[in-house]
Amino acid sequence: MSETVENTTNPNPPYRVLARKYRPQTFEDLIGQDAMVRTLTNAFASGRIAQAYMLTGVRGVGKTTTARLIARALNFQASGEDTGPSVDLSVKGVHCDAILESRHVDVIEMDAASHTGVDNVREINDAVKYKPASARYKVYIIDEVHMLSTPAFNALLKTLEEPPPHVKFIFATTEIRKVPVTVLSRCQRFDLRRLDAGLLVDHFQRIAGLEGVKADVEALQMISRAAEGSVRDGLSLLDQAIAYGTDQVLADDVQSMLGLSDRARIIDLFDAVVRGDAAAALDELEAQYNLGADPEVIIADLAGFVHWVTKLKVSTKAADDASVSQAERTKGKEYSEKLAMPVLARTWQMLLKGMDEVSRAGNALMAAEMLLIRLAHVADMPTPDQLARIIKQADGADKAPATKVSTAASGASEAAGASRAPVSSPDPASQPATHAPVMAAAQLKPVSSEADDTVVEQPARPAGFATFDEMVAYVSSKRDVKLVRQLERHVLPVSVGTGRIEISLLPDAPAGIANELSRRLEAWTGNRWIVSVSSSETSGQTIADQKRERRDDLFRRARQSEDVQAVLREFPGAEILEVRDLAANPEVSPDEVADIEDDIQDDLAD
Repeated sequence: MSETVENTTNPNPPYRVLARKYRPQTFEDLIGQDAMVRTLTNAFASGRIAQAYMLTGVRGVGKTTTARLIARALNFQASGEDTGPSVDLSVKGVHCDAILESRHVDVIEMDAASHTGVDNVREINDAVKYKPASARYKVYIIDEVHMLSTPAFNALLKTLEEPPPHVKFIFATTEIRKVPVTVLSRCQRFDLRRLDAGLLVDHFQRIAGLEGVKADVEALQMISRAAEGSVRDGLSLLDQAIAYGTDQVLADDVQSMLGLSDRARIIDLFDAVVRGDAAAALDELEAQYNLGADPEVIIADLAGFVHWVTKLKVSTKAADDASVSQAERTKGKEYSEKLAMPVLARTWQMLLKGMDEVSRAGNALMAAEMLLIRLAHVADMPTPDQLARIIKQADGADKAPATKVSTAASGASEAAGASRAPVSSPDPASQPATHAPVMAAAQLKPVSSEADDTVVEQPARPAGFATFDEMVAYVSSKRDVKLVRQLERHVLPVSVGTGRIEISLLPDAPAGIANELSRRLEAWTGNRWIVSVSSSETSGQTIADQKRERRDDLFRRARQSEDVQAVLREFPGAEILEVRDLAANPEVSPDEVADIEDDIQDDLAD
């Protein structure tokens, strides 16, 4: 980053804010805008220089600075020679200082917000007829061009389409949608991107070093998050933080200055919410509020953590975000493995609606407390898809023939001649926590008088498995796709018994799979499971390898089949996309297999 040369004649020059002091002086200083820099570099090198440029992007990403750099490149002239336009601005030319300081007579900067009328554009149309006074091009930089009125835009169109060869236009706007298409079609457009949080942190760290200021990485991460991709906003906050901390930037000072919540305490608040502990959540909110955190900011940070956990669940690459602390990475990974996607989606939707409520409420703290109570209340409730399945199963149970539970008690009562025995409701406290939502949802079904004559059969909860494949099939029935995929691809069975499983892991197996399998089986079956990892090497194939071999064998046999070869000869260019073993498919009867074979023979005969 190049630093602007200060006026050495003044022994006490006025202080310049960081956003101005470290404004980019060359195209190499522009960070995060590689696509635009590359395009302009190639265009200037080949002489394909556009007549008008449109720079768009959010506040503080460098639109005006880029416009001045383009104007400087267009009029670059080294002392004593004229080599033409150049983007190599490492050495200042004759006109560079005047352009950078906005005082060059041939580079006219105009604020469209205060020059919106057609008369202002008419002045431009009259002035473009005259050649520049000293520079190569007369350059018009119009900032916030979307503020021009419709007649003003229309008045500019003709000049913009066919300007004199010595005139160039550079427009900048934050509202590109408000610029007429007729204007956009006459310009070469560049979209300046928001800067990545990692780039901002590195940029701020470099500037802090140049200023001789000690800055914590965590503090710079807070500033980069608050800047929301804007360099100028971030430098303004860094300037303020340096003044607040007396030439040092500490995380606690930035947190207090911005009214932010402690990120570690946000994790504690999230933990209380997902556990359904409303009292702990309210205590944590009150503690953060007493330390100066804004309730609206707390809820926004809580939503941000939910978003972070959801991203981690979808893609592990999200962990590379430089603006996230180590505590957030560790805890976020744990929660992404524990919480289901529907739960995270529901929490996000409630927080999204709650943020609007908190911002509009007369008392933000009370609104935030009510939101946390709602979140904690629904923590152990079934998600909509689970509730739909429960109701569907209940409807199916009503239509199915009545069955009785085969237990020792029912057998004894039948032996005693009892026609039926009353069924008592199970004690909720004695049931595993994972079944509580199912019981609550089942109570939604109305109880009819005919229900006394039936005893609902409870789902099977196996105490053990005969084979490893049987265990994997049981996990699959629980719709835990991630765990099933890990078991099929990374695990080799050693032994399977009642309450115990011994496995061998491949080198690429994810960490903690044995503990995860033990925990899930215990939650599903209600029994304790010991899953141990064998230290000795085990030969064999994973379930995924076995499936792959069976599939390859089916394709090989299909290709060798005379019938299939006859079909391929009959239909040139046809390919075998899928092979199903009809004889091994229990859903297809032998008669249906014979009918299919007859149909194939008839088609070949035709």
